Amino acid sequence: MSTTETQKKSFLSNLTVQIIIAMLCGAFLGIFIHNNYIEEDAKSFSDKIKMLATIFIRLVQMIISPLVFTTLVVGIAKLGDIKAVGRIGGKALLWFFSASLVSLLIGMFWVNTLQPGVGLKLGNVDLTTATEVAQKTEGFSAQNFVEHIIPKSIVEAMATNEILQIVIFSIFFGLAAASIGANAKPVVNALDKTSHIVLKMVNYVMKFAPIGVFGAIAGVFAIKDVNELLVTYAKFFSSFLVGIGSLWLFLLVIGYIFLKSHMTTLLKRIVSPLVIAFGTTSSEAVFPKLTEELERFGVKDKIVSFMLPLGYSFNLDGSMMYMTFASIFIAQVYGVHLDTGTQMTMLFVLMLTSKGIAGVPRASLVVVAATCGMFKIPIEGIALILPIDHFCDMFRSATNVLGNALATSVVGSWEKDS
Repeated sequence: MSTTETQKKSFLSNLTVQIIIAMLCGAFLGIFIHNNYIEEDAKSFSDKIKMLATIFIRLVQMIISPLVFTTLVVGIAKLGDIKAVGRIGGKALLWFFSASLVSLLIGMFWVNTLQPGVGLKLGNVDLTTATEVAQKTEGFSAQNFVEHIIPKSIVEAMATNEILQIVIFSIFFGLAAASIGANAKPVVNALDKTSHIVLKMVNYVMKFAPIGVFGAIAGVFAIKDVNELLVTYAKFFSSFLVGIGSLWLFLLVIGYIFLKSHMTTLLKRIVSPLVIAFGTTSSEAVFPKLTEELERFGVKDKIVSFMLPLGYSFNLDGSMMYMTFASIFIAQVYGVHLDTGTQMTMLFVLMLTSKGIAGVPRASLVVVAATCGMFKIPIEGIALILPIDHFCDMFRSATNVLGNALATSVVGSWEKDS
């Protein structure tokens, strides 16, 4: 086999390349179906082809709970004491809340500067899905926030993939194991070996990623007239892209400040998780793959296993930016004036409420709906952004992955120096 043929084979076997090809093929197939079949047939095709994406995401979800539990318990046991856990946890929360604040401010700045909702008139708004989202905001209270964080059953938490609840239980379990010392070694060693087996499963599951992305993209393009959507929502979507682009620029600059030349290596490592998250609109779908890539990047396994689960609950930068952007956009459409003080209050409400609903379907929209209700903005305004939300979600999900990879890597480098 010649060198050229070998390079070609190596290029095509690259997971990122396969996923990009799958995205393009899915888009072409979806557009073809949309343009050549009646709406009912296109909808039927979309429902069936999306099963490929559902299968892939289910396969990933299948391994998230055991991966989080085993790696986190082993990581904490290796850290050895409450002081070390508190030190790393403190650094993590400092980063998470700082990044969340900046993300919210970026969203608030651009929606006020570009004002995409001013003078906008959108017809044919579907209120059905908006009503379903609004219903999820009922009982959105401090009590529910606490109940969501503290598990009443670890079995139930694992069954529903409540990452934050699994983290709470794993921290207690890991600290207890560390305090027992040598007597707990057999259990810790068994969990360590289990985590390696689960990570091996990740490699098998990721082989299905291009097929899952193909199904997700084809399903969306089959039922949405993208050209019409982008024309209708041109101002909203372009303004959103300016905001998300600014957030990426901020994250990359911060990354190069803290990681210097290693930031380039990190970006190369996480290209595949970024593309998968973008294609499937699920940052959760890349959790296991991101764990693996960050360890390959050089972050200690005990740091990765501690930081990532927390990050997936507390550090969703793309979603945070979108929440302020979407909330104020809806207020602009309905002509609801929000002065600077009110917007800052909204920002801090979003900062707190967004931390309690990790893992909730359409989590960003649920928070936006709840926030609109609190500030006397019509909740049915959610229906205005629903048609374009999937495409916004692609960028949100990828940004969430970048933010968590960066947070884990920076805290990992801080710990290396301490």
